[in-house]
Amino acid sequence: MAAMTDVNVAPSDRQTRARQLHWALVGALLLACGASLQVGATDVTLTSLIAKLVQGQALSQMERVVLFDIRLPRLAMGVFVGAALAVSGAAMQGLFRNPLADPGIVGVGAGAGLGAILAIVLGTLLPAWVIDMTGNQLTPFAAFLGGWGSTILLYRVSTRHGRTSVATMLLAGIALGALAGALSGILVYIADDRQLRDLTFWGLGSLAGASWGKVLAAGPMIALAIGTALMLGRGLNGLALGEATAAHIGIDVQRMKSIAILSVAGATGAAVAVSGGIGFIGIVVPHLLRLASGPDHRTLLLNSALLGATLLILADVIARVVIAPAELPIGIVTAVLGAPIFLWILLKRRGLVE
Repeated sequence: MAAMTDVNVAPSDRQTRARQLHWALVGALLLACGASLQVGATDVTLTSLIAKLVQGQALSQMERVVLFDIRLPRLAMGVFVGAALAVSGAAMQGLFRNPLADPGIVGVGAGAGLGAILAIVLGTLLPAWVIDMTGNQLTPFAAFLGGWGSTILLYRVSTRHGRTSVATMLLAGIALGALAGALSGILVYIADDRQLRDLTFWGLGSLAGASWGKVLAAGPMIALAIGTALMLGRGLNGLALGEATAAHIGIDVQRMKSIAILSVAGATGAAVAVSGGIGFIGIVVPHLLRLASGPDHRTLLLNSALLGATLLILADVIARVVIAPAELPIGIVTAVLGAPIFLWILLKRRGLVE
C-alpha cells in the first residue's frame, strides 16, 4: 500500500495539482484529437477541410468519406478504448491495493482472446444463419462474450458466503489465464495461414477497423462502465486503509468490489472486442498520474480517462505515420512507448515498491 501513497505532499497541494492537471489533460486530449483528424494515409488534412468550409466551398466526396467515415469513427473509438483501459487499470490497482494490477487480473483479456480465437479458427463451422446475422462482427462479439464469461466465472470462484476475496481472484485469474492460453494454443496449432495472420493482427491491436457501427456497439457499454467506475473514488480511497477500516467508515466493501469488477469487465471487454489486444495503457497511466497529483481516486479515475484516451490517440497517430502508407499495429506502439516508461517508474520508486 505504501507504493500507492505519497506522504510528502499536503492534501490541499494534491487537490490543486490534480485540478491543474485535469485541465491540462483536457487541452492535451483536444490537441491529440486534432492531430488524429489531421494525418492519415491520404493528403486530406483537417486544416485544409476547415479552410474550405470557411471559404464556403463544398467538400468533395473523398474528403467527406475520409473525415466522416474513416477518421472520425477511428478517433471516437480511440477515445473510448483508451479511456476504458486506463480507468479499468486505475480501478483494479485501487481494488487490489497493488500498483502492478491491471484489467487483465479479472480475466477479461484471457477470455476475450480465447473468444476471438474461437471465432477466427472455428467461425466457419457455425450455422449459416449465425454467420449471416453477425457478418464481420463475429470476432468482436465472440471476444466480448469471452471476456464477460471469464470475468463472471472468476467472480463466482472467488466469492464465498457473499464475500469476494481479491487474493483468491488473483490466484484464480492466473489459473484461468493459463487455461485460456492452453486452449488458445491448441486452436492456433490447427489454424491455417490466413487464420494465423488474422490472429496475429488481432492480438497486436488496431483501430484500423473502426466504424460507426462498432462505436455505437461498444461506446454505450464503455461509457456506462466508466461512469459507474468514476463513482467509486471515495470507496477506493477508504479501501486503501484496509477492508475493516473501510467498512467502519461506512463503505459497503462487498458492493464496491462487485461494482468495480463488473465495471472493469464491461469497459475492458467492450474495448478489447473492438480493438484487439492493446497493452500498457491500463498499467502505466495510473502510475503517471499518481506521480503527478497523488493517489486520490476521486480525481485519479477521471484524469485516467483523459490521459488514457490521449495516449492511445497519439499512439494511433504514430502507428499511421511511422511507416505510411502502411500501418503498425497499435499494440506495438503502446508496448514500445509503455515498457520504457514503466521501467522508469519502477526505478524511480523502487524503494517504495520494495
